[in-house]
Amino acid sequence: MADGGSMPPEVLAEKLMLSIYGYGTNTGIRAVAGGTHGHTEEDIRYVRRRYLTPEAARQIAVEIANATFTARDTGLWGASSTAVASDSTHFRAWEQNLFTEWHSRYGGRGILVYWHVERGSVVVHSQTLRASASEVAAMVEGAIRHGTTMKVEGNYVDSHGQSEIGFGITRLLNVDLLPRIKQINHVRLYRPNVGEPDAYPNLVAAMTRPIRWDVIENNYDQVIKYATAIHSGTASTEAILSRFTRAASHPAYQAMLEIGRAQRTCFVARYLRERELQREIEEGLNVVESWNAANAVIYYGKGGEISTNRREEVEMAALCLRILQASLVYVNTLMLQDVLAEPAWADKLTPADRRGLTPLFWSHVRPYGEVNLDLGARLDLGAGVAPEGPAPA
Repeated sequence: MADGGSMPPEVLAEKLMLSIYGYGTNTGIRAVAGGTHGHTEEDIRYVRRRYLTPEAARQIAVEIANATFTARDTGLWGASSTAVASDSTHFRAWEQNLFTEWHSRYGGRGILVYWHVERGSVVVHSQTLRASASEVAAMVEGAIRHGTTMKVEGNYVDSHGQSEIGFGITRLLNVDLLPRIKQINHVRLYRPNVGEPDAYPNLVAAMTRPIRWDVIENNYDQVIKYATAIHSGTASTEAILSRFTRAASHPAYQAMLEIGRAQRTCFVARYLRERELQREIEEGLNVVESWNAANAVIYYGKGGEISTNRREEVEMAALCLRILQASLVYVNTLMLQDVLAEPAWADKLTPADRRGLTPLFWSHVRPYGEVNLDLGARLDLGAGVAPEGPAPA
């Protein structure tokens, strides 16, 4: 994380953990420096400035997620999932912070943190957004640039993800968009062919005009160019969507909308026909809602409000919160596997019990009290593989 230094690795690890704990719980470095570890506030702040950059914190969270995937017992948790659920969390900010925005849905000033959480409660990506930012762009960015070993093929989203442009972009990027459509009775279905108004007599009330396949064909090369730019990282999804928003009549944008309309029509037909798909989407979104509930427990300092107006500090707080929750899920996964590895549990766990298993619980977490570190001790977990380097606290 830095070019070099003379600090012993054990001391550096302690200061990094204290810095991450101070940011991730919103208690601050000053409060964390008051423990019995012997490190001053100036020492911890120096390590934070020199070593704990946003890129380093993001890589730490990715490594913890990959370690969880590696240590997970497929006999207990099932096969590896290829779908994530994404949603945003609103963090309030002080009224004196002029850099925050008012959010109409949450009714207060603050920022949004957009999460991508795997069905096993493992976070694979997080982003800090403005209150007015497009959640569709954040969803696409997290699905294709999460950085973990997981292969994302599906994305569960709430009603914000059912837009036509969202369906169009995800279809081009080979990601199955799976939204929960609340007012599905108001969704209009597009006819596949021209000149067949009576082809689907039972759906006449819900049908509208045909898909304009000629628009897609005439602008196919441009559409693929923009999709390739998003996939390769040449341009961000938000930048492309912003450009299209300023020029809604752009031919490539119209072609993407037509692709999205066709894809949404196909999805609505699947959603109404397959009861299992409806349950799958609800289960995935319940996971990310539980993740948001854990945010309030871990990020408890200062009433959960952000006091700084420095964007890097806000991003660091969100990344450290992600590290703490990823670590919580990792340790909980190992503890559950260690307990349920006993033969007596093999016959007691029913399929319903296995569906109810989750590593995202925090009843054993004590947020208040002194922060003590012991790098020479480890939890007695047979399922875990000790990583190289100093032991965790």
